[in-house]
Amino acid sequence: MNRLKLLLIAIFLLAGTTQCSDNDLEPVASKNLDIQNFVWKGLNLYYLWQDNVPNLADSKFKTQGELDAFLINYDDPEVLFESLIYDRQNTDKWSWIVDDYVALEQSFQGTTKNNGVEFGLVALSNNVDIFGYVRYIIPGSDASTKNIKRGDIFWGVNGTQLTRSNYSNLLFGSNENYILNLGTYSNGTITPTGTTVNLTKTTLTENPVFITKTITSGSHKIGYLMYNAFTSNHDKELNNAILTLKNAGITDLILDLRYNSGGSVRSAIYLSSMITGQFTGQLFTKEYWNTKVQSYFETNDPGSLVSNFTDKMTDGTNLNMLNLNRLYVITTSSSASASELVINGLRPYIDVKTVGKKTSGKYTASVTLYDSKNFTKTGANPSHKWAMQPIVLQEKNKLGENAPNGFEPTVNLPEDFANLGILGNENEPLLKRTIELIVTGNRTTAPLKFVEMAEFYNTKKEMPYGDNMYIQRSIPALKIQQ
Repeated sequence: MNRLKLLLIAIFLLAGTTQCSDNDLEPVASKNLDIQNFVWKGLNLYYLWQDNVPNLADSKFKTQGELDAFLINYDDPEVLFESLIYDRQNTDKWSWIVDDYVALEQSFQGTTKNNGVEFGLVALSNNVDIFGYVRYIIPGSDASTKNIKRGDIFWGVNGTQLTRSNYSNLLFGSNENYILNLGTYSNGTITPTGTTVNLTKTTLTENPVFITKTITSGSHKIGYLMYNAFTSNHDKELNNAILTLKNAGITDLILDLRYNSGGSVRSAIYLSSMITGQFTGQLFTKEYWNTKVQSYFETNDPGSLVSNFTDKMTDGTNLNMLNLNRLYVITTSSSASASELVINGLRPYIDVKTVGKKTSGKYTASVTLYDSKNFTKTGANPSHKWAMQPIVLQEKNKLGENAPNGFEPTVNLPEDFANLGILGNENEPLLKRTIELIVTGNRTTAPLKFVEMAEFYNTKKEMPYGDNMYIQRSIPALKIQQ
């Protein structure tokens, strides 16, 4: 970030918020509405779809008293928040609010309460009963010390069959301990085995750089990198992984994002810059906010809307670069937001091919808003820890494109829950097919020899950040237009 940009941001923050001051607020008769006011005003200013929500219109409330008369109907800030979200089922599936921003901040760095089993959930043919399949085990977790591994199937918790109505409470409730009941899977049928695994949730930090290795196939020296989340406190581990592949002299790179549901935009820029290196300073992605914020930026600081390829981290660390002109990405429906940003941002510059399933279609980014004068953490209201993570912008690449419906794979190949294979092993089905694509160029999709079933939920979605993509920078202090 250059000095002019830093100076402009400092000026915005020093100016403080220009919304109604405390002296302008009319007294609230019956209850404290601090949190509700924070929710409405934050969404009115920054929410991407503010123009589409009548109750967020600038002309909706002419005075603070009118606003309070509306807000007093909402005892629960989360209910208020949900009432102001635009088309929750189809358009904005990602904005959320929390009552503990400390846990939210920890989740952005990969720290959660977790037993270490990363899994997906799939509905059986009756669409009521479900089963889980183990994607991978987080190193250093409780599960890593137990007899459970990738590919294991479980049908119940504490002897109770998992269903669409009970899975959330059984697997993601307040219980820190539970017993998984294992089974086998074949052509859509689960058979219990009687085997159980006792698991305990602990405070766990996951390193998203899961596997780094080199595979030689014919004249190709292929780098394989499995990267499971864009968590910025592990950017240097990512940089070191790229250096390992660079020193190995790889000719091709397979980036495995099959279980990567997103995270930091900044980390996505770093990774894309590491994969290439020849485009430093050129546009990687551009932000598009709501009408009022976009107008502000275009008038006062248009350069802040643009994120370019870079050769350094914000602390001055040099990025290791591969200077590749093509990239192969393993994707599933769980590949979302920042994972899709890497694909989208690189496509105008290099050849990007994908193997697996269509990606999620998450093209927007959020920012953390706190209850303070300028919605930053500095000066946050000490009486509570509520914070919002609303969608505030969409990202588009150099060509002005993104993919709201997801990216279709070059080679369509779902995971077979009866034969997931070992991650990083050359015979793991998706990796094997990607190697074949590199070596032969064959894009043909062979008929499946198994019943394809789609997961409907997974552990990543349960995390506070879900499948979100977030920005890490200051936002301008705007005026509430009452």
